[in-house]
Amino acid sequence: MLLAVAAQAQSSSSGTSASSAFCDRTQQLTAGQQDRSLQFAAVVRAELNALGDSSALISRSGLDLSRFQLRYSHAAVSWRDDQGAWSARQLYYACSEEGPRIYDQGIPGFVTGIDDTSLAYVSIVSLPASEANSLRRAVLDTPVVQHLLAVNYSANAYPFSTRYQNCNQWVMEMLAVAWGGLADADDLRTQAQHWLQEANYAPEPVDVGSHAVMFASMFVPLVHLGDHPEEDRRAMKLKVSLPSTVEAFVRQRVPDSERIEVCHDERQIVVHRGWTPVADGCKPGEGDRVLAFD
Repeated sequence: MLLAVAAQAQSSSSGTSASSAFCDRTQQLTAGQQDRSLQFAAVVRAELNALGDSSALISRSGLDLSRFQLRYSHAAVSWRDDQGAWSARQLYYACSEEGPRIYDQGIPGFVTGIDDTSLAYVSIVSLPASEANSLRRAVLDTPVVQHLLAVNYSANAYPFSTRYQNCNQWVMEMLAVAWGGLADADDLRTQAQHWLQEANYAPEPVDVGSHAVMFASMFVPLVHLGDHPEEDRRAMKLKVSLPSTVEAFVRQRVPDSERIEVCHDERQIVVHRGWTPVADGCKPGEGDRVLAFD
């Protein structure tokens, strides 16, 4: 979700209306849009099935973050149950409860959360068996999951403060617990953030580029600046956990991990493999698999 909440707020006179547009939302899809979404979800699910893994990382495009040169906004941990079905376990902000919650969602539901029904992207990062199995164990450990859930949500949460949390930061802290062998405790978030720092997790700063976006934190409930270092606020460059920073960390930490990007426009689905992003506009390149919509 990140700073798109603040960007949206620039054209809104109400903090409540600006924030409510970004949490536990549902879209009214036309029959054609729903059909495309389900076909797209089926391809994503088939790619997960082909991995043979017990868990993977999955991210989707969602809110328009193009002004920040970002394609993906929301990351989750995808896990396979004993019957072989995949779900995405994720943090989301529940408007009705005014707080963050952990939510399991099937792949079709996860894909439907993409705002743009005419141009959508999903990224899958597969992991070697050891890392995938340890991540699955951690993400299904209820006490661990709850101890990693912050009380307060911020779309642009600073990665090394326990004051707030966003969806992607929850994934990063889950990776720390899984791969750092951290013991469950009341201070698990502190332990996880310390492990991430020791493991050289260092998100590239997001260039906010506008004082208006920074000042939006004064009236948008889901955006906060108090957890960010003063020098970052002055420079308008905020360090935030994003799907791109999650994937960069995993690629560096687990060199044997692999990436699959699945996207669609209004005519076709493209399956692209490798760490180089698929071309903007979901334009297929050499070696990409292309499937026309029925």
